[in-house]
Amino acid sequence: MRSCDVLIVGGGPAGSSCAWGLRDCGLDVVVLDKSSFPRDKICGGWITPFVLQALQIDAAEYGRGRICQPISAFRVSCLGQREAHISYDEPVSYGIRRREFDEYLLRRCSADVRENVPIKSIERSAANWIINGEFKARLLIGAGGHFCPVARVVGGKRSEAPVVAQEVEFLMDESETAACHVSAETPELFFCRDLQGYGWCFRKGNYLNVGLGRLDQHKLSEHVNEFAEFLRASGRMGFNLARRFAGHAYLLYGYSPRKVFDDGLLLIGDSAGLAYAQSGEGIRPAVESGLMAAQVVRAAPGDYSAARLSAYSGLLRQRFGTTSPPERMASYLPHGLRNFLARALLKSERFCRTMVVENWFLRMNDGPLPHLTSLAGEQSVPVAV
Repeated sequence: MRSCDVLIVGGGPAGSSCAWGLRDCGLDVVVLDKSSFPRDKICGGWITPFVLQALQIDAAEYGRGRICQPISAFRVSCLGQREAHISYDEPVSYGIRRREFDEYLLRRCSADVRENVPIKSIERSAANWIINGEFKARLLIGAGGHFCPVARVVGGKRSEAPVVAQEVEFLMDESETAACHVSAETPELFFCRDLQGYGWCFRKGNYLNVGLGRLDQHKLSEHVNEFAEFLRASGRMGFNLARRFAGHAYLLYGYSPRKVFDDGLLLIGDSAGLAYAQSGEGIRPAVESGLMAAQVVRAAPGDYSAARLSAYSGLLRQRFGTTSPPERMASYLPHGLRNFLARALLKSERFCRTMVVENWFLRMNDGPLPHLTSLAGEQSVPVAV
């Protein structure tokens, strides 16, 4: 049986960031994933400079041989309304392919990575976790996304209302590339008319990513098909999107009932339900929660009790806060009035720039992840530049 100090289930950005945060601290860390990397992952696939900064990644270096599409503008609208064009003098985000980005993070995390290992059983034995009868660890960290098996150990999936999305990403052929009129530097965001979700059309070189996510799961495929037809009819794609859309689900932070810690256990990333409420982005919360979990583990000299690990929950609240007062206030407005006001605001370039792009999608007001001081009173451990 393979024994270790920390076992992380899931090799995506949350798990690999956590393992990277635990590098060179003397702990034996194992990462398990059911897939073999590189693997395809359903995701819009863009990251902000804050993600690169937190992980100490140079964009130019990462982009050698990989997709790293600079983004310096956005088009924002409610479907059928006038569009707001928001531009910047320098890149404010980067388009990436998850199969490349996730493998890059996993290969450099310095942990013992075990691929093609589906989780068949999780058992508690005294102060240890036994996984598949083959791995033993004192601390178990769930980083396996919305359906993470570790989340079930602490009662995940109870009374949950996930966001559901469908999307497709593909390499356009020569004729499709010529007929695609979406700028690679300018992703396009389209809020649904009922404001229950939004669609996107995003080009990364000659790769095209199209998707739509909604809070209301009813007739999702119909909404997606209508959105794809809108893109074709509006001239953005001069071809039919005759490809199968894949689906995925995630929980929004502040609305998830999942418990993120217990004795010898932590949940990070989508397994903890940390996607941003306004945009649904999960990569930055995954990376930052992984680094915060690593800091809590480093500050707990072998004490993985719930009381000691509860500091992780406090760090999440400090970083991500709770549902904001304006959002709570809006929930009390009549549905029709709320939608009318929101559609009117989406016609304003100023609102789309400051609120939609900079606040909701780029999270500029959050700033970079700060240096996290030790929770045990020791020397601080820097996890951000």
